[in-house]
Amino acid sequence: MAGKKRFWSDEEKVSICAQSQAPGVSVAQVARRYAMNANLIHKWLRDPRFGSEDGIRETQAAEFLPVEI
Repeated sequence: MAGKKRFWSDEEKVSICAQSQAPGVSVAQVARRYAMNANLIHKWLRDPRFGSEDGIRETQAAEFLPVEI
């Protein structure tokens, strides 16, 4: 069963990419929320107009925690 091709506005793409870059949220979760393929979100994330590389790096950056010995 083939469905109609959906059109996503630039604003929607930016919003979806931002949601997928939030801490603790996976791209797959966001894709399910919008009933779309996760590969499409990954494609948008690589596009500098929609997903920023800086945002990806920030969420994956190492963090140091204070340790008492």
